[in-house]
Amino acid sequence: MKGILTVISGFSGSGKGTIIKELLSKYDYALSISATTRSPREGEIDGVHYHFLTQEDFENMIEKSELIEWAKYVDNYYGTPKAFVEKQLDEGKDVILEIEVQGGMLVKEKFPEALLIFVTPPSAEVLRERLVGRGTESEEVIDKRIAMAYTESDSMNNYDYIVVNDTLDEAVNNVHNIISMQHLRADKSGGIINNIQMQLEEMKRGIQNE
Repeated sequence: MKGILTVISGFSGSGKGTIIKELLSKYDYALSISATTRSPREGEIDGVHYHFLTQEDFENMIEKSELIEWAKYVDNYYGTPKAFVEKQLDEGKDVILEIEVQGGMLVKEKFPEALLIFVTPPSAEVLRERLVGRGTESEEVIDKRIAMAYTESDSMNNYDYIVVNDTLDEAVNNVHNIISMQHLRADKSGGIINNIQMQLEEMKRGIQNE
């Protein structure tokens, strides 16, 4: 059975990265590591948190069609390398993509069966408090992220599920349960459907022959 491709998006400061970190520590998900041209934050490691690329290298990947999607967000490129994702899905592994709204919409175009989850804090005030609390960005950058969040909010209705990240454990459980339920969808259950149909057909023939 092919794996579930899950896009997790959310406002910067919504806590989506923390949710994903918890999911990976508790469950057997594969995380697609995005490529970006932004500078690493303190503690971030190349190839673990992101593939940190120059603008030239990133644009070369675009030209070679080596990305599932890419977008520019607050003056930096972000994108999803294609080869890793396709390999994991074919092996039956559930893959999580942490990407921005623009990228999420592009993934949905290329993978209509993809599951889209949007993470939001309980209020705009909490969002700003979290951005300020990180202590990693200037007031100017924070204002840009708030403005971007306003724009991104227009796309929330395009997502399959909205998860409010008020209590971390509850948000993690909600995301995991949503992904797990996708395996029970009828269009993901072709094997069991075919088996039941074949067994019922044999039973029907046996009844007719009695």
